[in-house]
Amino acid sequence: MELIVDGVSLETTDQGFLRDFTQWQRSVALALAEREQLELSEAHWEVLLFIRDYYQQYKHLPNARMFVAAIRKQFGEDKGNSRYLQKLFPQGPLKYACKIAGLPKPPTCL
Repeated sequence: MELIVDGVSLETTDQGFLRDFTQWQRSVALALAEREQLELSEAHWEVLLFIRDYYQQYKHLPNARMFVAAIRKQFGEDKGNSRYLQKLFPQGPLKYACKIAGLPKPPTCL
């Protein structure tokens, strides 16, 4: 699949994940979110930037439980829980946060 952002063609997997996470920028995130019919708020950006930093620091993606725990450690109890994250990304917090953040599909996600 292909995603055109600002006149640039970006390659995606058949599930819509960016093939090269270094091509990601805010406009790419907006285009990926639009494909998922998701309007990004500041709360979304907080999670997206966090998961990108996590991936760059640790060179892997967390599983869902580790993801929630890492969010809790960074942002506190109010945001570090499944209900909050599910509201932001109703189709699956870890999978869709990674997708919109331009990261690979987490190995633990279907």
